[in-house]
Amino acid sequence: MTTRRNFIKKTTAGTAVVTLGGLVLPTSGYANILGANDHINCAVIGVRSRAKAHVKAIHKDPNAKILYSCDVDDVILEEHNKWCQENIGYVPKVEKDFRKVLEDKDVDAVFIATPEHWHAPMAIMAMQAGKHVYVEKPCSHNPHENELLVAAQKKYGKKVQMGNQQRSARTSIAAIEDIRGGIIGEVYKGEAYYSNNRGSIGIGNKIDVPKTLDWEMWQGPAPRKDYKDNIHPYNWHWFRNWGTGEMHNNGTHEVDICRWALGVDLPESVTSFGGKYTFDDDWEFVDNQQVTFKFTNDRFITWTGHSRGVMKPERPGRGITIYGSKGTIQLDRNFYKLYDLQGNMLKSDFEKSESATTNTRGEGDLDVSHVGNFFDAIRKDTSLHAEIKDASISTMLCHLGNMAQDAGETLKVDSKTGKVLNNAKIMENWKREYQPGWEPKL
Repeated sequence: MTTRRNFIKKTTAGTAVVTLGGLVLPTSGYANILGANDHINCAVIGVRSRAKAHVKAIHKDPNAKILYSCDVDDVILEEHNKWCQENIGYVPKVEKDFRKVLEDKDVDAVFIATPEHWHAPMAIMAMQAGKHVYVEKPCSHNPHENELLVAAQKKYGKKVQMGNQQRSARTSIAAIEDIRGGIIGEVYKGEAYYSNNRGSIGIGNKIDVPKTLDWEMWQGPAPRKDYKDNIHPYNWHWFRNWGTGEMHNNGTHEVDICRWALGVDLPESVTSFGGKYTFDDDWEFVDNQQVTFKFTNDRFITWTGHSRGVMKPERPGRGITIYGSKGTIQLDRNFYKLYDLQGNMLKSDFEKSESATTNTRGEGDLDVSHVGNFFDAIRKDTSLHAEIKDASISTMLCHLGNMAQDAGETLKVDSKTGKVLNNAKIMENWKREYQPGWEPKL
């Protein structure tokens, strides 16, 4: 692996300067001069894909700096070092064991973009180490971890933001304000959809773990499995030991916006239909799914997920439609469109620049806004757009969607706790089995 020191020696980069009060100062010290109390030192953990959006968003803040890039794969770290030099002008320290990052008292905030089985355990450990946390969606691998995360935030008092960045979209915020003002009358339905055309992941072959990968640390809290050639670095999403399927991987975003628009929390019932229709491979979840969440105020949300097979050629890859008694609103990460009951467009509004919708990085200005909101909460104690107490509810809906699919029947749900009332067997999925020594605890 290229070390940080050797990498910097090989890289030619001038030192940028700024002028402040007649003094010429290097940019490396500028952030501290802006205000020591406002300076935020960050660590990014899991740096292959989604983390690139985190890094760019952090870099947009002149008074924030990335101290660490952390990953268990040397190949990914080396690629990320080069990418950082090209895109942010410096290379953060490199670390493979995130626990050493948490020991560094200079780190103020941790950004978690690891596989999903690590999200909650790592976030809890970060809070216990005194760090604020930005954790990618979904915030948990199972409902039990939702409860732990919320309890940990309350206990340790740190800011915890989930990475459902559309909560920070100007157009979506405006749409919610209009909905609250009655622009489409009484809202009753939220329709969320996601459409992609993912290929087969094949049948994995058991092979030796690459020497560049710390497979033991990669698995962490998950029960141990043999290494196969179709798991790392992305297809873990489709294995239950580490991932949570498309319902969480992408459904979390749109279900969250529907819940926000309708003003609902946990449902009273959940029904799911679907199956694995496309390839005979190792994919362990359904690849096409229709979920309906019914709420106590007679409102409901549907999620249609097509992972492998495009839904309709003329429809975008993802989006939301909110139905009301006087009209509808269509939303995605990049726009807000208002229609009357006859389908006539009355209003449209677009983000200043587009954010990606279906690639694995999902990068765009929404990340800058969402990370900016996270930093504002740390510095000024302002409200988070996706604070963990609320974000965990959207995550819980997606857990219930998967549980309803597995149960093969409509689940009756306690709308205060989210627990299933009519299927004791499926409640066994409330908590996962952990590798000994890795179970998260407060």
